[in-house]
Amino acid sequence: MNGLFCVAVHALIYLDKRSCVLSSEELAANICTNAARVRKVMARLKKGGLVETRTGVDGGYRLIAAPSEVSLAQVADALGVRIVEPAWHGGGVVDCDCMVASGMAGVMDHLFDGLEARCRAYLGTLTLAHLEEQLTCNKKEELYGI
Repeated sequence: MNGLFCVAVHALIYLDKRSCVLSSEELAANICTNAARVRKVMARLKKGGLVETRTGVDGGYRLIAAPSEVSLAQVADALGVRIVEPAWHGGGVVDCDCMVASGMAGVMDHLFDGLEARCRAYLGTLTLAHLEEQLTCNKKEELYGI
């Protein structure tokens, strides 16, 4: 998983909480990133059918579904990101007599594919509303020392 997923989830929840059209600059200020990165993420979310855009002076982005209807797996799918992806793994030396050197890449690919499927299934059970609920609970803990 990469940072695009975190930017996307943050932006979607903020859009829901504000219940209005927000520019990439406004989103970027709240996410603590730059507007170009936000625009890159939002373009993918628009293509994925999660947000709509408005052009002009009052332009920006708006969440088009209820947070309870948007799963985290849908967000990952819209972004086209893998959840579990190694930075590097060795093996896969085809012309080698060593079983480990020639087979490890396939073994690791199988392992990561299985982890990816399990993570996507889990993210499919979580919605933006679930994360918003966690935000509310965390805020109550801060306020009341719970």
